[in-house]
Amino acid sequence: MENAYSDRFWDSPDGLKLHFREYPARTEVPDNQPPVICMHGLTRNARDFSVLAEHLSEKWRVLVPEMRGRGESEYAKDSATYNPLTYVGDIQALLAAEEIERFVAIGTSLGGLMTMLMATVDNDKIAAAVLNDIGPVIDPAGIDRIREYVGQGRSFPSWMHAARALKEAHGTSYPGFEIEEWLEMAKRGMAVQQNGRIAFDYDMSIAEPFQHPDTAAPPDLWPALDALAGRPVLLVRGALSDLLTIETLAEMQRRLPEAEAVTIDNVGHAPLLEEPSALAAIDRLLAKVD
Repeated sequence: MENAYSDRFWDSPDGLKLHFREYPARTEVPDNQPPVICMHGLTRNARDFSVLAEHLSEKWRVLVPEMRGRGESEYAKDSATYNPLTYVGDIQALLAAEEIERFVAIGTSLGGLMTMLMATVDNDKIAAAVLNDIGPVIDPAGIDRIREYVGQGRSFPSWMHAARALKEAHGTSYPGFEIEEWLEMAKRGMAVQQNGRIAFDYDMSIAEPFQHPDTAAPPDLWPALDALAGRPVLLVRGALSDLLTIETLAEMQRRLPEAEAVTIDNVGHAPLLEEPSALAAIDRLLAKVD
């Protein structure tokens, strides 16, 4: 079956070759319609958005970049550049290369942090935004959990072994998953290595700056959230999330009273954005984009 996307590349400001998937719109769209840019989480890659991107590309051009050190993007020479501000600079380089003046940002976890940071730099570029299970305040329990597994460098002899390891590590976030879903999750986040073993598809060095509390996330993102005011915003939370608390979501809604908030049942960090309620909410958001 032919892919619905093409593999493309752009150059980072410090000379890395970075990869993105481009899903062209399958129907004719207005010349001034902004594209959708989907930005993944800390250890993830473009495959996370395969279902969502195919759904949206019926009517929208969709770009799914892979941050440095993930998937087909080149690994950084300096692990200190694995930080949200550098990732934002990389996305700004992509926008310049593709001559994109405005876009719809869909950000999961790290991608949501990047979305808020970009709003502080030039919020006119953001036509609408989806913040998936992330907010200006991150629950320390979730940060501690991520530190336990990021950068561990484990490998597995088969996809089934990989799937079972993911279930053991993340079963509380996806309690409804059967083994088929865990196999799919493994194939999204891992790849077969040259030695034939299956390992996570990211540079283990991304964990180095993340281990320091002051670089895991910017200290105060409330002004960044406020910068998203005046445009369509969707706030998504997993009902079982250990990163985005109910209290933080409530404050986000207070600051952005016109934003829609959707909670995905029986899911923790982070919703896949292919759940029926998430897809419907994203469709509603896009219907509001000028």
